[in-house]
Amino acid sequence: MTRRSWAIYATGIVCALLLIPGIVLLVAQVFQTMIQSRIKKEVTLAPNSRVLQGWIDPPPPVYMQYFFFNVTNADEFVAGKAKPAVTQIGPYTYREYRPRENVTFRENGTKIFATNPKSFVFLPEMSVGNPEVDLLTTVNIPVVAVMNEMHSYSFFLRTAVSLWMGTLGIDLFMTRTVNEILWGFKDPLLSKIHAMRPEVDENFGLMYNKNGTHEGEFVFHTGEQNYMDYGKIDTWNGIKQMTWWSSNQSNMINGTDGSVFHTFLSRDELLYIFAADLCRSIHLAYVEDTEVKGIPAFRFAPPEDVLASPEENPANAGFCVPAGDCLGKGVLKVSVCREGAPVVVSFPHFYQADEKYINAIDGLSPNKEEHETYLDLNPTTGVPIRACKRAQINVIMKRVPGFPKTKFLNETIFPIMYVNETATIDDDSAAQMRGLLLIVTLVSNFPVIILGLGVILLVVFLCLILRSRQRRNEKRIDFSEAFHSFTTTKDDTAYTQVSDKAEDSPENHANQPMRNGSYIAMSPVEAQKC
Repeated sequence: MTRRSWAIYATGIVCALLLIPGIVLLVAQVFQTMIQSRIKKEVTLAPNSRVLQGWIDPPPPVYMQYFFFNVTNADEFVAGKAKPAVTQIGPYTYREYRPRENVTFRENGTKIFATNPKSFVFLPEMSVGNPEVDLLTTVNIPVVAVMNEMHSYSFFLRTAVSLWMGTLGIDLFMTRTVNEILWGFKDPLLSKIHAMRPEVDENFGLMYNKNGTHEGEFVFHTGEQNYMDYGKIDTWNGIKQMTWWSSNQSNMINGTDGSVFHTFLSRDELLYIFAADLCRSIHLAYVEDTEVKGIPAFRFAPPEDVLASPEENPANAGFCVPAGDCLGKGVLKVSVCREGAPVVVSFPHFYQADEKYINAIDGLSPNKEEHETYLDLNPTTGVPIRACKRAQINVIMKRVPGFPKTKFLNETIFPIMYVNETATIDDDSAAQMRGLLLIVTLVSNFPVIILGLGVILLVVFLCLILRSRQRRNEKRIDFSEAFHSFTTTKDDTAYTQVSDKAEDSPENHANQPMRNGSYIAMSPVEAQKC
């Protein structure tokens, strides 16, 4: 057997050894199942798991940006001469630190208890202006809160309180520094009430007492029993279901806190997040594929039906408190879980809200790029690669009988401030993620790689066979041509007479020497002389 034949046979054998196992492994999904099982086992909050430390102390920096709506025509609005006009100021940016504390495992490691205190540090280099100096004119929320509380009292008592407030020089709008509005100040009206009712705090601020505090005590599922439960909230402040809303579905605590999600996400599923600051759970739907720092991700965002009116989404009727008392599309009254003013939340600039709320205020311009909330999640690991949470705080202003200063007011959802909370995976974590995903891809596609090599060798094997046959055919053709040439030469060579004339003619005898027999020669070679 020649060396060429050995090469052909060896190529064929290796090709078969690659193709057959490759097809079997690809059909059986052995490697894909193996890597998925490993990831599901590794991505848990169990003791000593790889992701636990990152969950306790998240490495990506979180930034909180505060934008405020400065009222430019407060007097004209109160007098009923114009609708309110606002200008946006900010951002005032803070670095948010949110390590988990009091971490304790429960029920054989299947659940984990933790609190999540948040602290904020001002970043002047990422801010526009100085919050301790910049002045802001906005709704006097303590006054609106007092009027809202007095709404159920008699007309005469409301009138008396209105006169008393007038003697204190308190108006419906106030001008304070951004720092005071955000982190708190001693309010003159609340101070007077505090003197009569000590349980009422005399300080007011949108983020008052929230620097260094947490939003409640959480118990999470670790994902040990079921990877789909990874990070889901079991209880919040000791309860499994809220009581503020008017339906069981609305009171459910669904999903995670937004920091983690189960592995192997699907584009078809809805992701649920419990937002303690909204006192409810919301869902997010797939929007598009994207990429962050070279890491593939699915973008999920709240669809319009999250804050749709009950006419558009009947499931939202449970968020009307009391039952049937509903606001329009794009807004949610959360005063049921917050004592004080009638606070309403929405997306910034009333994005995805009813046009009537946008048109009621001059200076608003909602758009998707700046005002949409979304999460970019790696579908394999469920890890948030980039997050952007945006929410706006509003206050309902309306006419209250007994308070003359409100007599020209039509009910208006007045924007106060919106926040833009963002986080993006850091470079080191991104590099580790890319390495992990590369290993996952290689292992998952190992059968495909084997099959691909087998196909390449199959092509080489076929080429070698065709080349071998071609060479055999060429040899046969060469042999036939040689044989044909040999037979043709033999047939064409004959003994012929030198002259066409008769042997006994006088010319032949005159010109040729005489010999015994006839004179002959091999044609076409010339005869040699003797």
